[in-house]
Amino acid sequence: MTLPPGFTITLDRDTRVLDRGRALLGGHPTRLLRLTPRVGALLSERTLTVRNAASAVLAERLLETGLAHPVLSALPDPTAATEPACTYVIPVRDRSRQLARLLACLPAGSPVIVVDDASHRPELVAAVAARHGARRLLLPANRGPAGARNAGLREVTTSHVAFVDSDIVLPAVTVPGLLRHFADPSVAMAVPRITALSTAASGGWISRYEDTRSSLDLGARPAAVRPGTPVSWVPSACVVARVDLLAKAGGFDESLRVGEDVDLCWRLVDGGWRVRYEPSLRAAHEHRARFGDWFRRKTEYGTGAHPLAVRHPTAIAPAVLAPWSAGLLLAVAAQRRWSLPVAGSLWALTTVRVARTLAGTGQPVRQAVRLTTLGAVSALAQGGALTTRHWWPLTAAGCLVSRRVRRVAAVAAVMDVSLEYRRRTTGLDPVRYATARRLDDLAYGAGVWWSVWKGRSTAALRPRITIRGTPCGRRPRRR
Repeated sequence: MTLPPGFTITLDRDTRVLDRGRALLGGHPTRLLRLTPRVGALLSERTLTVRNAASAVLAERLLETGLAHPVLSALPDPTAATEPACTYVIPVRDRSRQLARLLACLPAGSPVIVVDDASHRPELVAAVAARHGARRLLLPANRGPAGARNAGLREVTTSHVAFVDSDIVLPAVTVPGLLRHFADPSVAMAVPRITALSTAASGGWISRYEDTRSSLDLGARPAAVRPGTPVSWVPSACVVARVDLLAKAGGFDESLRVGEDVDLCWRLVDGGWRVRYEPSLRAAHEHRARFGDWFRRKTEYGTGAHPLAVRHPTAIAPAVLAPWSAGLLLAVAAQRRWSLPVAGSLWALTTVRVARTLAGTGQPVRQAVRLTTLGAVSALAQGGALTTRHWWPLTAAGCLVSRRVRRVAAVAAVMDVSLEYRRRTTGLDPVRYATARRLDDLAYGAGVWWSVWKGRSTAALRPRITIRGTPCGRRPRRR
């Protein structure tokens, strides 16, 4: 499959142009891409437009490696077509008020299927659907989000489908904007940024924490979604996808009540398709405002860990480390006299190795120092997450018997909160933010351990050591 003429991409903001345009450094995992003068000339001001076979091959390579992203405004406008290109499928169970709010913001004349997943008050859902001209599909028994979406998918006759949860408020530009990504024939699914919806119940401290640290909000940077990268999965609260590809993939896994979105995303990627995360387009989500509901949902997210580990054993790892960064992390955690010399030696040796890889780029040492330092910071951040989130039961037990474990736990918790709080506008004081952050980790980690215990496997708890790529700085974002 080839990118069409006129398809425009721009380099990721972290991609470095080296050696007067003859080399690019960046992507996930970080790599050095050397360009011939003729190929390098295709890039103009960090932008490339497909005009011939050579530019199409280069654009494909840059997209696949995460070195560049599509320029959304330059892609074809799907609203110019005379026939609807997309059907909205909305799974719902009893949320008639939220359903009415969502249906009111959908474009007039759009095909809409409301899948009633065995509501206790189906007449209310039916009345809302009828009032807004939506087709209603009633399921006689509750099948969960995956089953409801699949039931709606089988009724879709357009080329694309937009799955939108009932607690979403959707700007008019979001779905048409996401449809632009399908000008790339390799894109199977596109997802907007999920932000917080302000409601009368969203003024509490949990809501304010969720406004800035929601599990569904994957940040402000566009990305090609792949396991082990900063955006390693996408939520299904709002997604647009190709109907034929979802049908071939078997849709959502109905045996999963949580994590079905992660599973589908990874299956599509494993099949050679691209999933795009587009944060310039947004969908507002009504987050849980009550503490009990919020804590329970965070725990439920964790319970998806073992089923995902069974299906995707190499993708579910709670940390992804290079051998040198794993050694550095262990040396620092040991808190011995030799810890800093060993960590420093690992950093220095890795810097030398990376500098040799970058030889001939004009600034190999400078870039090697930058990459290795980012890799070290990433390793420490992932180690902190293991300590306070995924492995917290082990940390708690260790704190009872070891002063070193207590120091590691204290430093990890303080470092995590201070870095997060400093760069986020939360509306919360540091104490309440820190409390919410630790409760978030406590709930998710408890869910992970419950799933591990039920599955009799520790696969979801084991970090992955990889030797691919150059040291890089950003860790995968997790629920």
